[in-house]
Amino acid sequence: MATSMLRIGNVELSSPALLAPMAGHTDLPFRLLCRALGGVGLASTDLLNVHSILRERPRAMRLAATAPGDEPLCMQLYGNEHDPLPEAAIWAVDHGAAIVDINMGCPVDKVAKKHGGSLLLCDIDSTVRLASGIVEAVTPKTGVPVTAKIRLGWDDERLVGPDLARALEQVGIAAISVHGRTTEQFFRGRVRLDGIRDVVDAVDAIPVIGNGDIEVAQDAAHMIEYTGCDAVMVARGALRRPWIFNQIRSLLIDGTALPEPSFVDKLEFLILHLNLILTHLDERAALHRMRSGIAKFARTMGHVKPLKESIRTAHSSSEIRQALELWLNRARDGWEPKTIQEGPEAEARAREVAHATASMAGVSL
Repeated sequence: MATSMLRIGNVELSSPALLAPMAGHTDLPFRLLCRALGGVGLASTDLLNVHSILRERPRAMRLAATAPGDEPLCMQLYGNEHDPLPEAAIWAVDHGAAIVDINMGCPVDKVAKKHGGSLLLCDIDSTVRLASGIVEAVTPKTGVPVTAKIRLGWDDERLVGPDLARALEQVGIAAISVHGRTTEQFFRGRVRLDGIRDVVDAVDAIPVIGNGDIEVAQDAAHMIEYTGCDAVMVARGALRRPWIFNQIRSLLIDGTALPEPSFVDKLEFLILHLNLILTHLDERAALHRMRSGIAKFARTMGHVKPLKESIRTAHSSSEIRQALELWLNRARDGWEPKTIQEGPEAEARAREVAHATASMAGVSL
């Protein structure tokens, strides 16, 4: 299956696989990790509060931080028509954004209760005025396109996605990303491909990017084929498989299905992520991000409970690195979790690495 290159305004993307904005996850180190593994056409920051970035509060500055290699970059803003979104969008452009995205789909209370996120789905006229003001403030002066990320609607009685997308295109929004669920669904149930297709059919010329339930490259191919969307945006699936973007690009552009990375590769990816966090953030962030991320990432690695425990209970990044390198050394000698049941020698080596790691973590096997 082949697809053409994606263009959003004046920004041409090298891949139809995009990293979605995710609160608590899409910081600079994670974006750089995904980019290093290949295939990322565009990556977005975490959700940025417009007041916080204009006041340049420390946490907001960490969320908006970028570095060489982190391009093209999308900065996602959230707020409502009473907030200084146009000014915040200009700030984003001045601080490295190649694309500015307006969050119209986040279902989380702390965003929606501030009249941002998916609450914007409830008043189309107000939301379109808001988008128009941001586009007028940004695109004519800077050339930077403004996009919007929406859901299908607030609930099944208010499936406004197609009407909103059509109206946003008319005021200059350069692309629409649509999560194929309603706000009421949150992340429950399967993504509604028919709903994404309705949004695709509603616009005339701008790209529509499908989002939701992209766990493997074949999911992306199916979504594009079924809905006619121009690209896909990967969110939670990237936390488990940050290499998924390269697999999607290869399948959609080259028609080649890439294999799953090896167990050794995955351990090396974890070490790379740790190094990136320590380079761009700090020790505290390394502990938090590795502890919180290993449960999702390890779902692709087989039986590695002792490794997960050693990371979860580590008191320093050095302990995390020691555990990862222990497992990596064993894996380079040929051991991996799937061989546990393949004979006495493999079982012995499995027990050896498991007990060594568990001992470091204080876990009893």
